[in-house]
Amino acid sequence: MASTTSGTAEGWKAKLNKALQEKNFFTDLLQKIEDKTGVRRMYIVIALAAFLGIYLMVGYGAQFVCNFVGFLYPAYASVKAIESSQKEDDTQWLTYWVVYSFFALVEFFADIFLFWIPFYWFLKCVFLVWCMAPIASNGSQMIYHRLIKPIVLKYQNKIDDAIDKAADRLQEATNMSALTNFLNFPCEVFGIAKQKVGDFAEDIGRGAANDAIRKRMADATKDE
Repeated sequence: MASTTSGTAEGWKAKLNKALQEKNFFTDLLQKIEDKTGVRRMYIVIALAAFLGIYLMVGYGAQFVCNFVGFLYPAYASVKAIESSQKEDDTQWLTYWVVYSFFALVEFFADIFLFWIPFYWFLKCVFLVWCMAPIASNGSQMIYHRLIKPIVLKYQNKIDDAIDKAADRLQEATNMSALTNFLNFPCEVFGIAKQKVGDFAEDIGRGAANDAIRKRMADATKDE
């Protein structure tokens, strides 16, 4: 049992060390810290993780920090996966985002209960790190294949039918709105034209009346 635990720890250590040797912004920053302090980057990361864990338990803004951790690296890794020619990394991070969205939906409706869980943001951060961990059976893979995938496959036809019906209703509403606007357009044009003609006739009538008044006043002046 002890040898198994030791082997698992060594495996995690080797995977972490391999990940920290990759070339990216974070490892470049670790390299600078390692050169200045003489402390191995693995111990720096472990110290940062310990500080982050304590902060998530007692620090201010733990919710923001937790959500930031659960979004920042996966978003960065997803962009790299999109730009790469491999398919495996696309599937890996797409699975993570499906689980992330599912968890966010559950969290929204269960918020009133989750509020009472001690150190909730620390536990959520650990859960998200487990979901993005670079291992074959991480949290995303387990939750997706054991929970989300069976539910979706079971109700897939009903979900597709509901989506198709909603799209048809939206299309009908859009067509009806376009038809109504098309039919109302001549009426609107006719109403504007009628108003303009009326205004024009009114101006003509007012001008004719003014001319008649001026003519009568001129005739009266001549008579005098």
